[in-house]
Amino acid sequence: MPEVKKIAVISGDGIGPEVVAEAEKVLKRTEELFGYSFETEHALFGGIAIDEKGTPLPEETLSVCKNADAVLLGAVGGPKWDSNPKELRPETGLLGIRKALGLFSNLRPAVVFDCLKDASTLKPEVLEGTDLMVVRELTGGIYFGEKFRRQGEHGEEAVDTCAYNVVEVERIVRQAFEIAQKRSKKLASVDKANVLETSRLWREVVIRVSADYPDVELEHVLVDNCAMQLLRRPASFDVIVTENMFGDILSDEAAMLTGSIGMLASASMGEGAFGLFEPVHGSAPDIAGQNLANPIATVLSLAMMLRLTFGYSDAADAIEAAVSQVLNDGHRTSDIAVDKSKAIGTREMGDLIVAAIKK
Repeated sequence: MPEVKKIAVISGDGIGPEVVAEAEKVLKRTEELFGYSFETEHALFGGIAIDEKGTPLPEETLSVCKNADAVLLGAVGGPKWDSNPKELRPETGLLGIRKALGLFSNLRPAVVFDCLKDASTLKPEVLEGTDLMVVRELTGGIYFGEKFRRQGEHGEEAVDTCAYNVVEVERIVRQAFEIAQKRSKKLASVDKANVLETSRLWREVVIRVSADYPDVELEHVLVDNCAMQLLRRPASFDVIVTENMFGDILSDEAAMLTGSIGMLASASMGEGAFGLFEPVHGSAPDIAGQNLANPIATVLSLAMMLRLTFGYSDAADAIEAAVSQVLNDGHRTSDIAVDKSKAIGTREMGDLIVAAIKK
């Protein structure tokens, strides 16, 4: 009998339950085809947890996640909770779960499918060959620094502190180098070393660590230039590593190269193989419950889980091949459809992917 792998499933808010349901159908199919065994346990998180438990991250949810081998997350948040105090916002729960689970890196692949070039706002010739990975540091920087307000010479001032230490930088940089070694052996380290002291430390650490990876071609890119080059020559990048806020912005920019944020998977990783896997998109409450959401990002996040956490590359490859086949056959959800009248629904897309998975 195969070893049973435990997956914590957090459907979340808005379209989260719909897209997660399709990923679970795909997971079941991989069990049938490849003989793997998974045990799933559902837990509340985000807005729905605020409504039902009074907190975005209940202790029982955290316990379920810590006892699992991996976490599959749908999407959280929405306008319903936007005016809540900080401690009762879904986003606070996201920061909390990353910290509690020791997740310090966010991996966001951006791959342009040939059949979807027309869905992007960029010219097809610019997108040709785009297949990159953004590695974003998750637990440091300005998002986690000291925040306060004070009275200044011109009235109230707000201060957000950006801080990084050598350990935080080195662990994310080493992970990026190791990812680059398994891809095209090219790494772009993005900073703002001409202005920021944290970026100068970042670059110093990158240069030192690079000596351990002589087979990887290293390039230092200022963040503003990187933002421009992602639109000008995206195929020139392979792996991009950067700090928290820069990574937040650049990964969303890279996501739109594909034509829809509904296509982008992500993984948040810590030490070892444990990870939290989720689509890049938000909860889209305006289309929730209408069978309109694109489940592909969540399905591809599941494929990342199978590959990175469990080492089931055969199943991950099969899922990714199935997605490509379905898209090449012309099937589209409304977010990527040129002719919206021919778009299919969330469940229909999930069924087609399941049917296309082959051993």
